[in-house]
Amino acid sequence: MEELVNDETFITDDAVQLMKFHGSYQQDHREKRAFGQGKFYQFMMRTRQPAGLVTNQLYLVMDDLADQYGNGTLRLTTRQAYQLHGVLKQDLKTVFSSVIKNMGSTLAACGDVNRNVMGPAAPYLDRPEYVIATQVANDIADLLAPQSGAYYDVWLDGERFVSAYKENPKVTADRAFNGFGTNFEGSPEPIYGAQFLPRKFKVAVTVPGDNSVDIFTNDIGVVVICDAEGQLQGFNLLVGGGMGRTHRNEDTFPRLADPLGYVDKEDIFHAIKAIVATQRDYGRRDDRKQARLKYLIHEWGLAKFRSVVEQYLGKALEPFRPLPAWRFEDYLGWHEQGDGKLFYGVYVQNGRIKGAAKVALRGVIERYALPVTLTANQNIILRDIEPAWRDDVQASLEAAGLVDVVDLGAIDRLSMACPALPLCGLAISEAERGLPDVNRRVEALLDRLGLSGEPITLRMTGCPNGCARPYMAEVGFVGDGPNSYQLWLGGSPNQTRLAKVYQERLKLRDLEAGLEPLLAAFKARRSPGEAFGDFVARIGFASLREYAAAYVPAERLTSLPQVSIDEETFKALEAVAAKEGKSIAHVASEKLQQLGGSS
Repeated sequence: MEELVNDETFITDDAVQLMKFHGSYQQDHREKRAFGQGKFYQFMMRTRQPAGLVTNQLYLVMDDLADQYGNGTLRLTTRQAYQLHGVLKQDLKTVFSSVIKNMGSTLAACGDVNRNVMGPAAPYLDRPEYVIATQVANDIADLLAPQSGAYYDVWLDGERFVSAYKENPKVTADRAFNGFGTNFEGSPEPIYGAQFLPRKFKVAVTVPGDNSVDIFTNDIGVVVICDAEGQLQGFNLLVGGGMGRTHRNEDTFPRLADPLGYVDKEDIFHAIKAIVATQRDYGRRDDRKQARLKYLIHEWGLAKFRSVVEQYLGKALEPFRPLPAWRFEDYLGWHEQGDGKLFYGVYVQNGRIKGAAKVALRGVIERYALPVTLTANQNIILRDIEPAWRDDVQASLEAAGLVDVVDLGAIDRLSMACPALPLCGLAISEAERGLPDVNRRVEALLDRLGLSGEPITLRMTGCPNGCARPYMAEVGFVGDGPNSYQLWLGGSPNQTRLAKVYQERLKLRDLEAGLEPLLAAFKARRSPGEAFGDFVARIGFASLREYAAAYVPAERLTSLPQVSIDEETFKALEAVAAKEGKSIAHVASEKLQQLGGSS
């Protein structure tokens, strides 16, 4: 990495690939380019935070680094980690070494390796399954972390760094075990070997029923199984989830993970290694667009995939254990932690901590020496709060505009966006900067239709790679050009069903015209308590399109020609409208269109 110390503002393509494994992307700030001077290079650093856990010490260091070497903001990711934007090349060494020396890491936060391992963010200390899930997420992160010392050689110049952290001895032993061919003997990277993985790899851990981590979007989903006394028994495993796709390439697609089987608690690390080894050895390396685990399972089928995994495991997987219904959790607001203390979930719009909110968060976290947890919905949880501190914590944050969940709109609460423009090199549309205005417009539309406060999950990305998981949303906006988005509909509120493409291209200027007929149909024809995504999935796109084609907005009714009809016809229209859940004007419009089409 000699390029880190030369006079250029950038690094070469080969060095860029290496930097990914160390947790950084080179970026071009498109809006800071000076005429005739080419690209404005800077770097994004991403951290490794298994289950989103952040010590008080590391939070304060990250906050300082953002001001001193970044763009003055901290970005919370959809995988429970930090992103620090705006770092210049000459500052990389200082930034990385500061993170490492304060008990943090960026190792394998990017690149063709296992990424940050997710876990349920709620710090329930009196619920054993949550404590176990957090520990297992950390253990799997250690198991799959690169093992060579190159990372520390680069950022600490080989300086001996003594850490109090010690990995679980079982992780160490199970990583070294090579009874069934999972390892490269004698390699500094026993699991990854010299080539690492075909593509990035994602793992999430959770407990039965808690889908705060979007478990079905991961390459591996791990579900903790305890007995009635809270004693760990084993783990359910899901495989083959993933969001990324490419516009107008039907061979690429989002996919939900499938149930693979169950393993005893003693075998979990061996099972993880077996799945990773299968992807490592059989995943496609000739086409990066087809290199994720989901495509291997799609090609092979689950039965063949399970058979190969069992060869690497050395035994058969047990049947998948029954689970309760999944529910989405965001853990915003005040909650009992289980040890007499409280935790407080704070909403952060699109994960960007900045301005007065950043100062206020720093204030309470520093004043009370609070550790925090980053959530999969881009929010932050303040932990270990004494009840006596509650009023001061809430008042301090509210004074900076960080509203309590009771005052938070349902659309904002459930929405997410990726960073997109101007920094992400893949972005072709706005997302983080564009979603707040879209949310306001959708809220106004809901108010006008008599649906105020209706919770609908909206997600927006600036490209089809799906970092904010738009394909799981009830309404997903996937950027396909300036101010233009694919419209995906029909995901479920508990994140267990994929959305589908409803409209290939929706211009932002046409947002209300595109959504109003759909929401009006929802109001008219929903079942009691039915969510919008469930409604869309139930009635189907054909019915939605038929409804939308005949829909007449209320403001247009007064400008339409007046037509007189006899009482018998009116009653017939009224009966059809009541039966089909439509307005009389809507039914009349349909009938007139049918007459016009037959003439």
